[in-house]
Amino acid sequence: MEVVVDVYRLTRGFPREELYGLTQQLRRAAVSIPSNIAEGQARDSPAEFRRFLRIAQGSRAEVETQILIAIRLGYTADANAKNLLSLLEELQKMITKFITRLT
Repeated sequence: MEVVVDVYRLTRGFPREELYGLTQQLRRAAVSIPSNIAEGQARDSPAEFRRFLRIAQGSRAEVETQILIAIRLGYTADANAKNLLSLLEELQKMITKFITRLT
């Protein structure tokens, strides 16, 4: 959920014309990460949980890509996004380990 909060903070500075573009896409992808983890855990099946963790991994990759796009477009400084990109890298490792343990 920390990623979601950081994404919302980061996107506050995006141009207004991006409200229904990159801003919304980035926020939805970020919210999808913890949502899929929670839904998978609630399924009460290791196979289902793994599936939803993989979906969360995909959303995590989307967020990372969209942040890199925002940097290239000049919507945010690389320094502002650095901590968030590090957090996303850490999250990737955590989800991967979780998937491995459920296998």
